Amino acid sequence: MSEIAVQIQTLPHGRGLNPPARATSGAAGADLAAAEDVTIAPGAVHAVATGIALAIPDGFEGQVRPRSGLALKHGVTVLNAPGTIDADYRGEVKVILINHGPEPFRVSRGDRIAQLVIAAVTPVRFEHAETLTETGRGQGGFGSTGTTAKRGG
Repeated sequence: MSEIAVQIQTLPHGRGLNPPARATSGAAGADLAAAEDVTIAPGAVHAVATGIALAIPDGFEGQVRPRSGLALKHGVTVLNAPGTIDADYRGEVKVILINHGPEPFRVSRGDRIAQLVIAAVTPVRFEHAETLTETGRGQGGFGSTGTTAKRGG
C-alpha cells in the first residue's frame, strides 16, 4: 500500500511538541499530543488543543480515536469517537475528551491524548426511492438481533 502525504502546520502554541507519529510500525493510528495543560473534572468535557492544523488530501478524512490506555486506566475517552477531520478543514485539530472516571484527570502539555487515523472516504450519491429492497432484518432496530451470541451445534 502506498503512503499519502498529509501536510501539517505547527501553530505557535504547538512549537516544541512531537508531530503525530505512529508508536510502532504496525500501529494504525498516529498519536496526537496535547498543546495545553488542563484538568478535566469527573463528568466534564474539554476540547484539548493539539497545536497543529492539517491539510488532508481530497478523498480522505482524519479519524480522531481514543487511546485504550486512557480509557482503561482513567475512564477518559474521545467523546465523539471517532471524531472526523474533513479534508477541507484547515483549523486547529482539537480532541474532545470526556472524563468518565471518578477522579479529576490532568492533561499535561505533550501528553499523548488520542490517535489519528487517516482513512479513505467513498463518495456517495443519495437517491430518492419510494420503496427499499427487502431484507431478512427489515425495519428491526435497536436490539432486534438479540443480546447473546448464538452457539453452533
